[in-house]
Amino acid sequence: MRIAEVHPQPDRVLSIIAEDGRIGLFDVTPYLEFDVFEELRDHAEFVKVSNGGYFIEWECGADLSADTIEARWQAVGEDAAKALAH
Repeated sequence: MRIAEVHPQPDRVLSIIAEDGRIGLFDVTPYLEFDVFEELRDHAEFVKVSNGGYFIEWECGADLSADTIEARWQAVGEDAAKALAH
């Protein structure tokens, strides 16, 4: 999977749009117990997520691969443009 967009949501959830139009929600909460993710407990730090395409990362150095996200996200649908094409 390649990540097209990532949008931080409340409660340490990321809304992810894949390049193929799939949309999912990824809960970062389980990762907050690890030292590298500790700073993300602060919402101001959590929202500083950036998209690397095949990974996402934060200023604190924490990162997650697109494969990890895809394996554990909750799919919620497809991009509207793609859905209309079907």
